[in-house]
Amino acid sequence: MTETFGVDFLVRWLAAVAGAVDREADRLTELDSAIGDADHGANLKRGFAAVATILAEEPPATPGAVLTAAGRQLISTVGGASGPLYGTLLRRTGKTLGDGDQVTREQLAEALGSGVAAVSQLGGAQVGDKTMLDALVPAVEGLRASFGAARAAAEQGALATVPLRARKGRASYLGERSVGHQDPGATSSALLFAALDDVARTEGAS
Repeated sequence: MTETFGVDFLVRWLAAVAGAVDREADRLTELDSAIGDADHGANLKRGFAAVATILAEEPPATPGAVLTAAGRQLISTVGGASGPLYGTLLRRTGKTLGDGDQVTREQLAEALGSGVAAVSQLGGAQVGDKTMLDALVPAVEGLRASFGAARAAAEQGALATVPLRARKGRASYLGERSVGHQDPGATSSALLFAALDDVARTEGAS
């Protein structure tokens, strides 16, 4: 029997993301201070806190609507590049899920794949450019197998950005000096999938 997940699961996931970003905000900002604007942690903390608040106050009717609303909130709340990028990821994922009241892990992976493609199009980046895509792309592939595989793939993808030279975003201005630093966007992307795995585990899902 295929497991399905409803609105509550998606709301819990995004609340868990907000908690993880809150805990890791200083680390994200520290990573960003080396190769960016030193605001990644603070921006995402504010954005996901706002997402958790609106979803707790009035949860949308479907899983797709949850993610679409979260994406809109991030775009309106978060400054810099991360708001539009994360907002696009969640909005496109939500729209791809459509109006169904339940979603399978495989459907979520498929929808996130379309969200990641939209992020790639928006930012003009590919895997290997030292961006959030280095964590997102392998995570989506991992999610086709299991929540745990998605988490592991995202975390490995984030670590793999350390030796890369940035080719997109503000870090690309540093050239060779971007080498040796872990990308903050890939690091925060890994938090999304760690939170997803944590929530799935509490549900007994694999």
